[in-house]
Amino acid sequence: MSETAGYMRFFPYEQPYENQRDAMDRIHNALVRGQDVLFEGACGTGKTLSSLVPALEVAREQDKTVVITTNVHQQMRQFVAEAREITREEQIRAVVFKGKASMCHIDVGYEECQALRDNTRALVDAERDRDQLERRQRELLAESQDGDGSAAEARSAVMDELESIEDEIDDLEEQNVCTHYRNNLTEETDEFFGWLFEDVRTPADIYAYADERDLCGYELLKEGLEGVDLVVCNYHHLLDSTIREQFFRWLGRDPEDVIAVFDEAHNVEDAAREHATRTCSERTFDSALDELEDVDDSRAADAANVLEAFRDALVETYEDAFGFGHREQIGEDWQDVPIANADRRDDLTLAFLQRYSGQGIDDDLEAATTLGQRLDEEYEEAYRSGESATRTECQTLQAAAFVSAWMNEGAKQGLYPVVSVRRDAGTDEIYGRAELYTCLPRQVTGRLFEEVYATVLMSATLQPFDVTEDVLGLEEPVTMAYGLQFPEENRRTYAVETPALFASERDDPAVQEAVASAICDAVRFTPGNTLAFFPNYAEAARYASRLEQADLESTVYLDEPGVAVEDLRTTFVDDDDAVLLTSLWGTLAEGVSFDGEDARTVLVVGVPYPHLDDRAEAVQDAYDAAFDGTQTGWRYAVEIPTVRKTRQALGRVLRSPEDVGVRALLDRRYSREAKAELGKYSVNGTFPHEEREELIDIDPEKLKFAMLNFYTDHDAYAGEPPTP
Repeated sequence: MSETAGYMRFFPYEQPYENQRDAMDRIHNALVRGQDVLFEGACGTGKTLSSLVPALEVAREQDKTVVITTNVHQQMRQFVAEAREITREEQIRAVVFKGKASMCHIDVGYEECQALRDNTRALVDAERDRDQLERRQRELLAESQDGDGSAAEARSAVMDELESIEDEIDDLEEQNVCTHYRNNLTEETDEFFGWLFEDVRTPADIYAYADERDLCGYELLKEGLEGVDLVVCNYHHLLDSTIREQFFRWLGRDPEDVIAVFDEAHNVEDAAREHATRTCSERTFDSALDELEDVDDSRAADAANVLEAFRDALVETYEDAFGFGHREQIGEDWQDVPIANADRRDDLTLAFLQRYSGQGIDDDLEAATTLGQRLDEEYEEAYRSGESATRTECQTLQAAAFVSAWMNEGAKQGLYPVVSVRRDAGTDEIYGRAELYTCLPRQVTGRLFEEVYATVLMSATLQPFDVTEDVLGLEEPVTMAYGLQFPEENRRTYAVETPALFASERDDPAVQEAVASAICDAVRFTPGNTLAFFPNYAEAARYASRLEQADLESTVYLDEPGVAVEDLRTTFVDDDDAVLLTSLWGTLAEGVSFDGEDARTVLVVGVPYPHLDDRAEAVQDAYDAAFDGTQTGWRYAVEIPTVRKTRQALGRVLRSPEDVGVRALLDRRYSREAKAELGKYSVNGTFPHEEREELIDIDPEKLKFAMLNFYTDHDAYAGEPPTP
């Protein structure tokens, strides 16, 4: 790559890393051709700039907009920092976009905001028309006083129109309006846009600026989106098809004029499922039926007939699923009640068909939908006119849309019908919801990748690339992978051959003793802090208890579910001899850095497969069917995501070229030696080749000696090294 490559004008530092040079060149070439890119890069690769710099160059040359998106808050902050550095070198117009909920000054919902915005604009437009008519009537008055007879007649018509618009303004002023948005429309806002593009402003910056001036920062930001070079946003702005359509409209761009860059792209699979999944609660059906009782419309009876049948079928389905003592065990979190059947429609649909009686489900749903649309329009008008202080959402319309989707799409490949139940903390009442769970994320992402000009998906854990292509629906992307660029002599990665922590073996005292002993050795021989990840919080708590009973000088910290972790993390990194135990599926396993001496050693204990419930089985079955393989489902849905999470956890330490540390996988299933013996239970082969090459198989008894030698060679101990 030449130093004078055009895209280097967007590179804000003196020199790129060696692999960064190569990555930028390859990504630039791919984007020029409109190709998608899968880009795996370990910490230190400089992934953000490697993707952003060539994307900005192609966008500048081909008149496109770059949208970079993430679901990790820390990464959002890094994007802002990098964009600010770029603006110091090359002028770009960049904005950071967040949803209305986080930027609203009066805290109203989307529907209320939309009504307020329309009312306010109507009032301001009417006031402008009045002012124009006032000016015109004064001009005509002067002309008539000068003897122009036709001017007097014209002025009379203007005065009639003026009287009419005054009445309209009186009506509009009685309706709900937004003062902040009104100020947007009536005051000079050029100063805001000048300020906005002087630097890269965060949503918090924009909120504060607008709040001080009684403006609506969100609406101003939307106005400023058109024609920008770069937008930083959350996943849902691209993965939700409805939001994406609006978002591109605000950008003033067609989809083919957008280059999309996804950070932490290993999370896109789950995020796409979340955005595509539809749910409807029993309480929505109850509210819809209450709503219909007060409606004087011939369609109300038909609408209530079909919605009540579905609601009663939902209750019947979960009540029939309760075994002895099950009801008492229901908590405040949603718990699934499996209803799918291999050879026929699901239990809820069958119960609904059994309960329903009427002229026809489709006809009744059509009546419910059209009536719901009418009611929704009435609620909109009531809020606009000021008759209602809040914008009511039509429950009938929501329930009818869901039942229609359930009946029309519930049997399609890749959709899994499920019922869930929970207990209301206030009333102790148990209620349920129906859900159409999307098993195949490519049903969401495939369309997106087809629409936009090109995408770059980057992460430290995207391999194996062929699986990512299949799962997300990518067609022949350019792929590239770069391992850790930090000195190899500064790290060791061990596959410690402790007993395999199969779920059936975890309660075995001998297994626990062997695993706890290896953890204790790792903690004792770490000159500083140790991070330990477990398959779940229960296992973390089990071994935290064992470590507290051991003769350890290190402080033991335990991350627990439902407890804010930031204070715990801060306390841990401030310590200089501690171990923090957490779940690999918690918030510390990715997107959080433990730099320098924050943590020296990281352990992954066991192979942390997720809880394999019926929903997970449905995903496996969907992958088996979609990709025609009996083991494809397990590999795509369970094994590869689990190893990716493991690799993410290992990446929490060794964050700079100067860092020295040990990464250890405690479970025989990680070792090369046990691969032949364990067969399909081995996960060694699931790691990328270059990472397998770094894995050193080691007996648990030898781990402390290996760590002692490694850290001693790097003069890492502050005083005398510990004695084995």
